[in-house]
Amino acid sequence: AYLKAHRRDLYADLLLSGKLEEHLSSIDADASEMASRLTGQLARTEGATEVLKVADPMAWVGAMNSIRNRAAEIVNHDLIYT
Repeated sequence: AYLKAHRRDLYADLLLSGKLEEHLSSIDADASEMASRLTGQLARTEGATEVLKVADPMAWVGAMNSIRNRAAEIVNHDLIYT
């Protein structure tokens, strides 16, 4: 959707060359790997560990939601919207 709306030339080139699905699949795999790595790093850095999960589940859920949202924003900025 982003390519179609904001990068029409690239979208058209990929679509016409038959490489759109391959490109999207590659970006999706890279984005998933990057988000997973960032989530783990941020969780360790901020202390959202299994210990916190057992001691205070609501605090852990809040921390992990915040971490996942920030990781998604970083992935979008660095990988998707470039």
